[in-house]
Amino acid sequence: MIVYGKRIVEYIIQKHPDIVKEILIARKLNKNELKKFQNFEIKFIDNKLAQKLSKNSNHQGFFAKIEFTPQNWDIIGDKILILDNVTDMGNIGAITRTAYALGIDLLIITGINELKWDRVIRTSSGAALDMKIISIKNILDVINILKTKGYLIVGADLGGKCKPSRKNKIALILGNEGEGLNKKIKQKLDEVITIEMKREFDSLNVSVAAGILIDRITNEC
Repeated sequence: MIVYGKRIVEYIIQKHPDIVKEILIARKLNKNELKKFQNFEIKFIDNKLAQKLSKNSNHQGFFAKIEFTPQNWDIIGDKILILDNVTDMGNIGAITRTAYALGIDLLIITGINELKWDRVIRTSSGAALDMKIISIKNILDVINILKTKGYLIVGADLGGKCKPSRKNKIALILGNEGEGLNKKIKQKLDEVITIEMKREFDSLNVSVAAGILIDRITNEC
């Protein structure tokens, strides 16, 4: 797996040096920059290969070839976030970064066939390497498991409360921007929480909404 971008590469070599197999560089480095990579195998590549590896995205000249295997985490934790049918890997990455920073214990991705780990790691600025993440196709199976374990199942939708009735052993579900939560999921919810709009506007980006709602279930202020 290859990830790219200066910030993400520097994060990985600092926090997870054991998974780095090779550093690929597509720019000239000064002595201080080169010193950061002295404990790793370095390969200098031309811009043509760099553009190919990054699919013409902004790579900033830094690539890391890493060995990463997702773990099959148990469904446990005081605060769980579920993303259902959120298909944009950029949004998943941004939400992962926020979830990790604000104290979510487990992130469950449902409703998609495959999680593109390289993109999620990159767009989360590396947080996906530290956040406990699992992907399960059927959200109803997940909800049933959570209910048997005594979780409060909370969904983000219209007509709900500002915050949940409790913040311990809680699972927050977010749907995609277009359709939100489907009817079957809504029927399984214990509570609904809502972001009240102050002006007439369509909706918030799902990653922005996630940040607001995660804060409501993790912080006491």
